[in-house]
Amino acid sequence: MPLLIVPLVILVLLVLWLLLLPLSLWQRYRLGKARRKAWPWLVRLNSWLLLLSVGLFVTSMAITNVWWPGALAYALAGMGAGLLTGIIGLWLSRFEQTPQGMYYTPNPWLVLTLTLLVAARIAMGFVEMWRYWQGREALSIIPVLDHASLFAVAGLLLGYYLSYTWGLRRRLPPRVA
Repeated sequence: MPLLIVPLVILVLLVLWLLLLPLSLWQRYRLGKARRKAWPWLVRLNSWLLLLSVGLFVTSMAITNVWWPGALAYALAGMGAGLLTGIIGLWLSRFEQTPQGMYYTPNPWLVLTLTLLVAARIAMGFVEMWRYWQGREALSIIPVLDHASLFAVAGLLLGYYLSYTWGLRRRLPPRVA
């Protein structure tokens, strides 16, 4: 009897995740467009950690390219688009210098676009899974809908946050020794 509880718990967690997914995407959008204080130590730490993440991502995509041809190309293309999007995001953001520090507000339309992109890729994953369960061929006839497009979206988001964070870092006031 206790062994039957494990699949039930997994099923309940899956259903809960599916029910909370729209809420988490809404929260991501709501918090993504909010005004934030740029804590200098946190921005600097985040910029270096994102650089490390990008290095690990590119390395893992190079290894994944052995099994999934095109994974590295998709990831690098997405990262290039993300770097450019991050620069555009910096131009569209509003920055305020106050006595309490620097505050910034990301552009809500860009945040909405990135959130919808993530939602679309999640939906595409469900469509691919449904087609696989039905024994149909994947939608790889359209290259953008290939399995490797997941890596492109991941590269785009990493590239965006990398360039946005490093651009934010450049806007910080110089450190006082």
